[in-house]
Amino acid sequence: MTLNATRIRPKRNAIGLEEERAWVSFYRRAGKDPAIAAEVAAQLEADIEMKREHLALYLCCRESLRLHQAREARNQRFGQFVRWLLSGLFVRLPANARRAIGRGSDLAAACLPETGAEPAAAQVQRLSKSPKVRAARAAFQAPPAAAETPAQPAAVKVMDAAPRAAQANG
Repeated sequence: MTLNATRIRPKRNAIGLEEERAWVSFYRRAGKDPAIAAEVAAQLEADIEMKREHLALYLCCRESLRLHQAREARNQRFGQFVRWLLSGLFVRLPANARRAIGRGSDLAAACLPETGAEPAAAQVQRLSKSPKVRAARAAFQAPPAAAETPAQPAAVKVMDAAPRAAQANG
């Protein structure tokens, strides 16, 4: 008998029929479940004769494992992209916005008018040069004389009594 010649299969008994159903279910499930595909492929690799009999099942298992591996790699890439996108939105973007706002305050301060062009500052300069304002400032900043201190309480008492006398007469 040659390798390419087909064997004559004996009639199936109950065990043979169940065995055949199991192989058919492996064909169906191996394409969907990579765990089953890996197990069936390992069994077929261990037995060369079975691998030769069920070569289509073996190839189906290998294809299922390849597709599963490609699916896992695609999921990894997609997950990495989502992590990159979310970290950009919720970590890098707020940090960059905070940094830009900090620089924005420097920019806003640079946009303010110069202090030399402020009209109130020019008015203060003019008034500080005036002799009347200088004299008033000197009088305001000068400490009060010690001789005037005892006379003040008497003057205050007289001022307090004047309104009361006006009320009594009036």
